[in-house]
Amino acid sequence: MMKKILSVAFVALLVCFSSCNNPTSQKSDNTTEYTDDYGVVVRVPDNPQRVVSLSPAVTEIIFALGADSLLVGRTEFCVYPPEAARIENIGGISNLNIEKVLSCNPDLIISGSMVPQKVVKQFADMGVPLVCVIEKPHFDGLYENISKIGGLIGRPDRADSLNAVLRGRMEEMMKGQDYIPDESRPTVYYVVGFGSGGNFTAGGNTFINEIIDMAGGYNIASDSEGWSYSLEALMQSDPDFILIRAEDSVRFCQASPYDKLSAVKNGRMIGLRDGILDLQVPRNIEAIQLLRQRFALFDKE
Repeated sequence: MMKKILSVAFVALLVCFSSCNNPTSQKSDNTTEYTDDYGVVVRVPDNPQRVVSLSPAVTEIIFALGADSLLVGRTEFCVYPPEAARIENIGGISNLNIEKVLSCNPDLIISGSMVPQKVVKQFADMGVPLVCVIEKPHFDGLYENISKIGGLIGRPDRADSLNAVLRGRMEEMMKGQDYIPDESRPTVYYVVGFGSGGNFTAGGNTFINEIIDMAGGYNIASDSEGWSYSLEALMQSDPDFILIRAEDSVRFCQASPYDKLSAVKNGRMIGLRDGILDLQVPRNIEAIQLLRQRFALFDKE
């Protein structure tokens, strides 16, 4: 009889220990249908406790919302803020390690536009909700994405507060600024990619184009859509400023024929930190402020 009692007690102890240490025991039973940015209907937990981010922008926004304690996994590209380094690294994006993601035992995965749809379906088939929140073609899409992510992780009030702060900063920065006609603006080219593989930039249907415009510049690719841009058009336009990732600046300046551009010869290259312009994140406002300061010093004759 004593052995039976001890056996039952031991099993009960194991169950209790497992329950206390198994993250799934903290998952919410309440779910809500959510339609993501690709129109896919996903059933998501109302208050997720274990979130994996498959997007640097999503990770940055979750940190900005003060909800980083929910993050249990992030990609190797999620490097801002620096504190993200303490979150479990699940590897790349396009070559996603599904087993590594599942090992984080998430109750919600939030991705951007880089995750292949076949991967999204794989997670759906396994019963793990994955929601895609992608960058929007307009600057105000930043506020939209903050609201979406805040709602998904159960922090809608924090999202509203963050958006109010960001909108206030924008209004203060743009206050009293007269409209600048295109012909008076410095011409600008943003380098996304260059070299033998082709030239790529942000066209007129991107939030980056709007950032350049709000900063007082004129994007020479504003009449194009998408990301591809011809070398001939770039050389012929010979923009006043070149925007480029800081780590690519030297290589660009030393490569032919880019070294013939006026912006290169006259030192009007603006090296940008990763994510400040290429991701749709709160730091976009810093990018606008930086560019406004640089463009204001240029006297367009």
